[in-house]
This record gives sequence, C-alpha cells and structure tokens, in this order.
Amino acid sequence: MLQKARAFFAERDVMEVDCPALSQSAPVDLHIDVMKVPLKNEQTGYLHTSPEYGMKRLLAAGAPDIYQISHVFRDGEIGPLHNPEFTMAEWYRIGISFQEMIEETIAFIQLFLGDLPQRALSYRQTLRDFLAIDYLTAPLSELLDCAKRGGLDLAGDAKEWERDTLLQLLVSFLIEPQLGINELFVLSHFPATQAALSKTISLPDGEHVACRFEVYYRGIELANGYHELTNAAEQRMRLQASNQARVEAGKEALKVDELFLGALESGLPDCCGVAVGFDRLMMLKMGETELKNILPMIWNES
Repeated sequence: MLQKARAFFAERDVMEVDCPALSQSAPVDLHIDVMKVPLKNEQTGYLHTSPEYGMKRLLAAGAPDIYQISHVFRDGEIGPLHNPEFTMAEWYRIGISFQEMIEETIAFIQLFLGDLPQRALSYRQTLRDFLAIDYLTAPLSELLDCAKRGGLDLAGDAKEWERDTLLQLLVSFLIEPQLGINELFVLSHFPATQAALSKTISLPDGEHVACRFEVYYRGIELANGYHELTNAAEQRMRLQASNQARVEAGKEALKVDELFLGALESGLPDCCGVAVGFDRLMMLKMGETELKNILPMIWNES
C-alpha cells in the first residue's frame, strides 16, 4: 500500500518530501498534546504531530505540489483507534479548488477501500439532519438539552462551556459514530470558529464558515483537509487564541513556531492540503476494528 500511495502521487506529479520530525517549536492546538524531547544545554525539542508546518515552509520557499508519508507523534493518544506514534499521509496542491481537493482525497481513500458510494453534507446541514438543531440559532440551553437526550454525562459546569465546546461534544459523540456506515461521508464547511489552519468565507445566506472538510467511514475519521490560510497575521492570532484556550483548560501554553509564521509572511501560495490516517485505512482495508491487529509493533500502555 505504501507503493500504491507513492504511485498515486507520482501519477499526479506531486513530489515526495521529508521534513524533520523534531523541531524547536510545537504546533499549537487545544486538543492535541505534543511530545517533548529534552536536549543538551537545557534545550527542548518537539516531535511533530503533523509535517504541516515544515511542508508549508517548503511551499513558501518555492516547492511545487508536495506530499509526505511519515510517522507523527501525539501524546496521550492510546486506544483501539489511536497510537502515540502513527503513520500519516499529508499532501498540498497549489491552485487546486476546495472541491477538487475533496475529490482527490476520496480517490486516495479508494485505493484502500474500493469504489464506495459517497455522501457530502455541510456541518450545518449535518446537525439539522442528525440532531434537528440549527447551530447558528440554537441557544446554549438547546445544545445542553440535546446532549442530555443523547445520554451524554455532562460535567457540572457544562452550562458555562463555550458554544464550540458543546458543538464538538455533540458531533463527536452523537453524530460521528453514525457517519459513513456504508459509504464515504464528507463533512464540510465547519463553523468559522473551528477554522484551525483553514481559510474562512461567507456563504450567500450569511453563514461564516471554514473551508475545512473531514472524511468518515464506519464512524471513523480518516481525513482532515483545508483550503489553507495564507494570512500570517490571522494565523498568529489563531495560535495565540489556541494557547489561551490551552491555559484555560489547564494545559501548558506552547512556544509559537516563528519560522512557520515567517514562511507565511514571505508568501504561502494559494493551496489546499489534507492529512489522512494511513494506519486507519490499513485497518479498515483488512476488515479489522483495532489498530493493534494491523500494526506489528504497537505501543503498550502498561
């Protein structure tokens, strides 16, 4: 499958690259924890959770369409579908449309899973169809009631949670397990407040959304893609907001990657990018339900 994946990109003239796994700064994300590596002279390195920052630095330096198949590292991610070290396929296409990127991602997934039927819905329509909620207009009390009806055990301070926290809870536990049972399901156009590293746009009806998509099969997330944000100032503000959210959640604020931001300032070309979980694709291809059944060497929590 590694050979087939590389042939997939070679046929499309996408060049393979190999960015360092160890960097001096960490990607900042509320929900992803980074592995630190203590070095001599009281220095600290960080194992990458994705090759994204390095790949964008290459794009800003003039690289063409690029991909990388690499091991990435995320602290605390252990379970049937998680391993602290796993394989990710990530690629970036210059000048490609958001819809074309979705279609190419589907084609890559079909290398492993065959010609499955497909279904695509926006984030807003998905919540309407599965939970009968319009996230734009529903008050927090309605989101809380929906969580309770779904049997979710909420913390005592749930009434004080931010709107996005509640929405992510509903999607993760009440919707995601139902996505892509007998098809590939594309969830797209997330709320602008969940943009991460993607561009945002306003739709004709006034909804402000992120140009971001995820692909699911049998309730399992396989891919996360963006029409990439190229504005360095906006990206800096988002990273600062993520660090603040980490602090409020009792986590450590992380050092912002100035080399990455400097690359954006020098000029990142208009591009789309996506990351796909290679191990999960292999697991589904083999008809398994846990990563330990397809990884020859898996991290033992004990």
